[in-house]
Amino acid sequence: MSGPCHAGVWGSMLPHDNLCRTIREILGARTPRTIENPGSAHPHAAVLVPLLDDKGVSKILFTKRTDRVEHHKGEISFPGGAVDDGDRSAEETALREAHEEVGILPRDVEILGRLDDFLTMVSSFIVHPVVGRVPFPYDFVINRAEVARLILVPLEVFKPGRPGSNGNFPVEYRGVTYRSVAYEYEGDVIWGATARIMQKFMDLVGDKIDLPAGKK
Repeated sequence: MSGPCHAGVWGSMLPHDNLCRTIREILGARTPRTIENPGSAHPHAAVLVPLLDDKGVSKILFTKRTDRVEHHKGEISFPGGAVDDGDRSAEETALREAHEEVGILPRDVEILGRLDDFLTMVSSFIVHPVVGRVPFPYDFVINRAEVARLILVPLEVFKPGRPGSNGNFPVEYRGVTYRSVAYEYEGDVIWGATARIMQKFMDLVGDKIDLPAGKK
């Protein structure tokens, strides 16, 4: 796993270096909220929230899921999946799944911290989000059975109040209409637990980081 983002490891202190350092400090100073799980009512999953630097613009990597996966068919998600019995932590699950889905090697990810647990609306998974820095450009290897395509979205898109975000967006999924936090970017709609995770992430760090407006 990569070391901390500072000069000598990731190069000079560029804006993205400062951003990931600030995020690591913010997340490291708090205890993530956990969801109690009496019995086995809800299965557990972990996702990687991959943060990368695309030519000076900080972006989040998402996956567009295929219609062949068991859960969340066709949705935009983070790389991730169900916790296996052999997984020792949420971080290990998130890194394993990110490697299986998009080919990111665990050693190439710098873990910046954990976010609060979330409950998915459709599948009732308890999701443990793990924020990690991923080098870019990267030689992604896509598992075509699970991932239709990759989507890179500027972090600035998720700033509160930005045009394209909506706090009560109706989404029809498999015959049911859900109302969700949602973000639209270049024709793709990010909703459900994925959108709520990004909303919480930006609630925590958005007013403490400097994001240039209007960049793509």
